[in-house]
Amino acid sequence: MGSKLLVLFVFVMLFALSSAIPNKRKPYKPCKNLVFYFHDILYNGKNAANATSAIVAAPEGVSLTKLAPQSHFGNIIVFDDPITLSHSLSSKQVGRAQGFYIYDTKNTYTSWLSFTFVLNSTHHQGTITFAGADPIVAKTRDISVTGGTGDFFMHRGIATITTDAFEGEAYFRLGVYIKFFECW
Repeated sequence: MGSKLLVLFVFVMLFALSSAIPNKRKPYKPCKNLVFYFHDILYNGKNAANATSAIVAAPEGVSLTKLAPQSHFGNIIVFDDPITLSHSLSSKQVGRAQGFYIYDTKNTYTSWLSFTFVLNSTHHQGTITFAGADPIVAKTRDISVTGGTGDFFMHRGIATITTDAFEGEAYFRLGVYIKFFECW
């Protein structure tokens, strides 16, 4: 009986001490970093040959060739945008960004993104999937990297997005800085 109490006492003391010592976790270090740019050209009714995105849903009474007034609230846009390794739209494409964004706030420019990078180049083969809120007016914003296939099988991490170029409602370029924290 006495030895059982002693073991229990030691266990309780170790538990108490371990919870009293502050947890000094090492900061996570990415296992892989990548940088891509994707270029979005919104269909406006006159640019079908060059458009890479289109409004597929809008508030009642709003055209599908022009974004809703105010903060574009209620617009849903699908896209199939070229991905490049440099800022230039005319540079070599390494894949496509395919997905949608929803303008989801009435009083400011913000959207919710869900898209996949489909990469097919000599450097990268496979997909990377992203999802998250995009407060567009912020200089940088983070969204989740939720998985991937091919070279990115079971990868997860964070993508920091910046609006690299913006030409009204017709064109924008996003810089996507990916940090993978889980790599298989």
